[in-house]
Amino acid sequence: MKTIKILTVAFTVSLLAFNCSNDDDTIMDENQLDFSGTYSQEDQMGRPAVNTVFVNAASKDMFNVTAPSNQNATYQSMFQTNLEALSPAFANPGDMNALGQTSADFTGLLATDVLNVSLDGTTTFYDGTNVLTGRALADDVITVELLLIFGGEDFMENPTLSNDNVDENDKAFLSSFPYLASPW
Repeated sequence: MKTIKILTVAFTVSLLAFNCSNDDDTIMDENQLDFSGTYSQEDQMGRPAVNTVFVNAASKDMFNVTAPSNQNATYQSMFQTNLEALSPAFANPGDMNALGQTSADFTGLLATDVLNVSLDGTTTFYDGTNVLTGRALADDVITVELLLIFGGEDFMENPTLSNDNVDENDKAFLSSFPYLASPW
Protein backbone atom coordinates (compact mmCIF):
# COMPACT_ATOMS: atom_id res chain seq x y z
CA MET A 1 0.00 0.00 0.00
CA LYS A 2 2.91 2.31 0.78
CA THR A 3 4.24 1.82 -2.78
CA ILE A 4 0.86 2.79 -4.22
CA LYS A 5 0.75 5.96 -2.11
CA ILE A 6 4.28 6.91 -3.15
CA LEU A 7 3.55 6.27 -6.83
CA THR A 8 0.28 8.20 -6.60
CA VAL A 9 2.09 11.17 -5.06
CA ALA A 10 4.83 10.94 -7.73
CA PHE A 11 2.19 10.74 -10.46
CA THR A 12 0.34 13.80 -9.08
CA VAL A 13 3.54 15.83 -8.67
CA SER A 14 4.60 15.01 -12.24
CA LEU A 15 1.22 16.17 -13.54
CA LEU A 16 1.46 19.42 -11.61
CA ALA A 17 5.03 20.07 -12.69
CA PHE A 18 4.20 19.34 -16.30
CA ASN A 19 1.08 21.52 -16.34
CA CYS A 20 2.09 24.47 -14.17
CA SER A 21 4.79 26.05 -16.26
CA ASN A 22 4.76 29.85 -16.42
CA ASP A 23 6.92 30.14 -19.53
CA ASP A 24 4.06 30.83 -21.96
CA ASP A 25 3.80 34.60 -21.54
CA THR A 26 5.18 35.42 -24.99
CA ILE A 27 2.81 35.06 -27.92
CA MET A 28 4.58 34.75 -31.25
CA ASP A 29 3.28 36.13 -34.50
CA GLU A 30 3.31 33.54 -37.31
CA ASN A 31 5.74 35.82 -39.20
CA GLN A 32 8.26 35.31 -36.37
CA LEU A 33 8.28 31.53 -36.60
CA ASP A 34 11.51 30.01 -37.88
CA PHE A 35 11.45 26.34 -38.81
CA SER A 36 14.94 26.22 -40.26
CA GLY A 37 17.53 23.95 -38.71
CA THR A 38 17.76 20.35 -37.65
CA TYR A 39 15.16 18.92 -35.35
CA SER A 40 15.22 15.80 -33.22
CA GLN A 41 12.53 14.10 -31.23
CA GLU A 42 12.95 14.59 -27.49
CA ASP A 43 9.68 13.43 -25.96
CA GLN A 44 6.52 11.44 -26.66
CA MET A 45 3.21 12.10 -24.99
CA GLY A 46 0.49 10.63 -27.20
CA ARG A 47 -1.36 9.58 -24.08
CA PRO A 48 -0.69 11.96 -21.19
CA ALA A 49 0.97 10.46 -18.12
CA VAL A 50 1.38 6.95 -19.60
CA ASN A 51 5.05 7.47 -20.47
CA THR A 52 5.57 9.26 -17.14
CA VAL A 53 4.17 6.42 -15.04
CA PHE A 54 5.11 3.23 -16.88
CA VAL A 55 8.61 3.89 -18.26
CA ASN A 56 11.43 3.40 -15.76
CA ALA A 57 13.63 6.45 -15.19
CA ALA A 58 16.67 4.78 -16.75
CA SER A 59 14.71 4.09 -19.96
CA LYS A 60 12.93 7.45 -20.40
CA ASP A 61 15.33 8.97 -22.94
CA MET A 62 15.42 5.83 -25.06
CA PHE A 63 11.63 5.42 -24.96
CA ASN A 64 11.15 9.02 -26.07
CA VAL A 65 13.16 8.49 -29.25
CA THR A 66 11.92 4.98 -30.06
CA ALA A 67 9.68 4.84 -33.11
CA PRO A 68 6.12 3.93 -32.06
CA SER A 69 6.25 0.88 -34.33
CA ASN A 70 9.03 -0.52 -32.08
CA GLN A 71 7.70 0.53 -28.68
CA ASN A 72 5.42 -2.42 -27.98
CA ALA A 73 8.07 -5.08 -28.58
CA THR A 74 10.64 -3.15 -26.57
CA TYR A 75 8.60 -1.79 -23.65
CA GLN A 76 5.42 -3.84 -23.17
CA SER A 77 6.96 -6.14 -20.54
CA MET A 78 8.25 -3.11 -18.57
CA PHE A 79 4.79 -1.54 -18.72
CA GLN A 80 3.18 -4.79 -17.53
CA THR A 81 5.63 -5.23 -14.64
CA ASN A 82 5.05 -1.64 -13.52
CA LEU A 83 1.24 -1.87 -13.91
CA GLU A 84 1.04 -5.05 -11.85
CA ALA A 85 3.26 -3.54 -9.15
CA LEU A 86 1.28 -0.29 -9.10
CA SER A 87 -2.35 -1.35 -9.38
CA PRO A 88 -4.19 -3.61 -6.96
CA ALA A 89 -6.80 -4.02 -9.73
CA PHE A 90 -4.24 -6.16 -11.60
CA ALA A 91 -2.83 -7.99 -8.57
CA ASN A 92 -4.09 -11.44 -9.53
CA PRO A 93 -3.59 -13.45 -12.73
CA GLY A 94 -6.59 -12.98 -15.01
CA ASP A 95 -7.63 -9.63 -13.51
CA MET A 96 -9.06 -7.27 -16.14
CA ASN A 97 -9.99 -3.64 -16.53
CA ALA A 98 -13.41 -2.36 -17.63
CA LEU A 99 -12.41 -2.87 -21.27
CA GLY A 100 -11.99 -6.60 -20.59
CA GLN A 101 -8.22 -6.37 -20.95
CA THR A 102 -5.72 -8.33 -18.88
CA SER A 103 -2.54 -6.58 -17.78
CA ALA A 104 -0.76 -7.97 -20.85
CA ASP A 105 -3.51 -6.77 -23.22
CA PHE A 106 -3.76 -3.34 -21.61
CA THR A 107 -0.02 -2.69 -21.49
CA GLY A 108 0.26 -3.92 -25.08
CA LEU A 109 -2.10 -1.10 -25.99
CA LEU A 110 -0.36 1.48 -23.79
CA ALA A 111 3.23 0.66 -24.74
CA THR A 112 2.73 2.13 -28.20
CA ASP A 113 2.45 5.78 -27.15
CA VAL A 114 0.38 7.21 -29.98
CA LEU A 115 -2.93 8.99 -30.10
CA ASN A 116 -5.21 7.13 -32.48
CA VAL A 117 -7.71 9.18 -34.45
CA SER A 118 -10.97 7.99 -35.94
CA LEU A 119 -11.48 9.73 -39.27
CA ASP A 120 -15.04 8.54 -39.72
CA GLY A 121 -16.42 8.07 -36.23
CA THR A 122 -16.56 9.56 -32.78
CA THR A 123 -13.37 11.22 -31.61
CA THR A 124 -12.97 10.59 -27.91
CA PHE A 125 -10.54 9.21 -25.36
CA TYR A 126 -13.37 7.22 -23.76
CA ASP A 127 -17.10 7.89 -23.70
CA GLY A 128 -18.41 4.57 -22.38
CA THR A 129 -18.58 3.04 -25.85
CA ASN A 130 -15.74 4.40 -27.95
CA VAL A 131 -12.22 3.88 -26.62
CA LEU A 132 -9.06 5.68 -27.70
CA THR A 133 -10.48 6.93 -31.00
CA GLY A 134 -8.81 10.28 -30.49
CA ARG A 135 -9.18 12.95 -27.89
CA ALA A 136 -11.75 15.71 -27.69
CA LEU A 137 -10.75 18.84 -25.80
CA ALA A 138 -13.29 18.19 -23.05
CA ASP A 139 -12.24 14.56 -22.48
CA ASP A 140 -11.10 13.92 -18.91
CA VAL A 141 -8.05 11.96 -20.05
CA ILE A 142 -6.30 11.55 -16.69
CA THR A 143 -9.44 10.28 -14.92
CA VAL A 144 -10.04 7.80 -17.77
CA GLU A 145 -6.47 6.54 -17.47
CA LEU A 146 -6.80 6.25 -13.68
CA LEU A 147 -10.06 4.31 -14.07
CA LEU A 148 -8.50 1.89 -16.56
CA ILE A 149 -5.42 1.42 -14.37
CA PHE A 150 -7.03 1.23 -10.92
CA GLY A 151 -10.79 0.81 -11.44
CA GLY A 152 -10.88 -2.90 -12.17
CA GLU A 153 -13.57 -4.61 -14.21
CA ASP A 154 -16.38 -2.24 -13.22
CA PHE A 155 -14.43 0.99 -12.43
CA MET A 156 -15.31 0.48 -8.73
CA GLU A 157 -12.32 -1.37 -7.25
CA ASN A 158 -10.14 1.50 -6.02
CA PRO A 159 -12.26 4.66 -6.02
CA THR A 160 -9.73 6.80 -4.17
CA LEU A 161 -7.13 6.09 -6.88
CA SER A 162 -9.50 6.28 -9.85
CA ASN A 163 -10.23 9.98 -10.12
CA ASP A 164 -8.04 13.08 -10.27
CA ASN A 165 -11.06 15.17 -9.13
CA VAL A 166 -10.40 17.80 -11.80
CA ASP A 167 -13.77 17.83 -13.51
CA GLU A 168 -13.57 20.94 -15.66
CA ASN A 169 -11.24 23.60 -16.98
CA ASP A 170 -10.73 26.95 -15.29
CA LYS A 171 -12.22 28.59 -18.38
CA ALA A 172 -14.73 27.29 -20.91
CA PHE A 173 -13.59 26.28 -24.38
CA LEU A 174 -14.41 28.65 -27.21
CA SER A 175 -17.16 27.71 -29.65
CA SER A 176 -14.98 28.44 -32.69
CA PHE A 177 -11.36 27.91 -33.76
CA PRO A 178 -8.90 27.80 -32.00
CA TYR A 179 -11.37 26.44 -29.35
CA LEU A 180 -8.90 26.75 -26.48
CA ALA A 181 -9.70 29.45 -23.96
CA SER A 182 -7.43 32.45 -23.82
CA PRO A 183 -4.87 32.51 -20.99
CA TRP A 184 -6.05 33.96 -17.70
